[in-house]
Amino acid sequence: MKSKFNFSVNKYSNLLVKDLIKHKEKLNLEVSHGPLNCTIIDAGINIAGSIEAGLKISEICLGGLGEVSILPSSKINISSYLISVHSSKPVLACLGSQYAGWSLSHEGFFSLGSGPVRSIVQKEEIFKKLNYKDKSTKTSVVLEVDKFPPEEVVKKVAADSNVQPKNLTFIITPTTSICGNIQVIARVLEVAIHKIHELKFPLERVIHGIGYAPLPPIAKDFITGMGRTNDAIIYGGVVQLVIDGPEDDLKELSKNLPSSSSSDYGKPFKEIFKKYNHDFYKIDGSLFSPALIIVNSRISGKTYMGGEINEKLVTKSFS
Repeated sequence: MKSKFNFSVNKYSNLLVKDLIKHKEKLNLEVSHGPLNCTIIDAGINIAGSIEAGLKISEICLGGLGEVSILPSSKINISSYLISVHSSKPVLACLGSQYAGWSLSHEGFFSLGSGPVRSIVQKEEIFKKLNYKDKSTKTSVVLEVDKFPPEEVVKKVAADSNVQPKNLTFIITPTTSICGNIQVIARVLEVAIHKIHELKFPLERVIHGIGYAPLPPIAKDFITGMGRTNDAIIYGGVVQLVIDGPEDDLKELSKNLPSSSSSDYGKPFKEIFKKYNHDFYKIDGSLFSPALIIVNSRISGKTYMGGEINEKLVTKSFS
């Protein structure tokens, strides 16, 4: 079957990476050569990064197919700003690029790779569903870690993508950094699209996607940071989708899509993580979704809502 996507996410994202490097001083980033002469962009380990860099990195994660912005919010007193994301190719942007689904590990180093490199390496089953493969001689990968990738990881990415190391860019965004905070919150739309896939709802019916979630305070450690960013989406995230399909299907989707449909809903993520002895994969997968879902039918124009924002839990998590 011929893919309906006839463009390159790497073509768009490579322009954004080039701009990131060009303005590294203004964006408060450090750019260096890593193992095998790859490029490393430090966005939070040895340098503080910046809000603007976090927004740009989030758009790189989306393969250049979405826009991310920071907006004032009056909803959550403890967080005065929110991160907003939108895309009119939300399925490809979110599942074909942004989703952190490629395991990259070696000895003491572990991370899930996200970004446009995934569309080249095709290591995940989701690409069979998307029917999309990108070809590029230059690409980038975003890692949510507090250390630089070892040579073995660089070799793996180069081999699996068939891209020379000198044409690989690794963007490092620790959870305890402002860039890490922002790029995770910018996944509010992605988690909704991913859950739609998990619910076996036809992805081709999803036309437009818009989402936002409150920006948490920066945390002092990885676990707290992960807890806050997950809570921001699970209890404070809002996603609005324009979808094709029968009305009954859209009604059902609006009920099943919010995080409140999960048996693990109701406690800060850090507590849930501790309950399962820090085993991420024991957590009910349906928890990973926005708090409030708005489904707009492209056919009838009707709108269906499910879930609600839980300000009490967001405030508890951020405090």
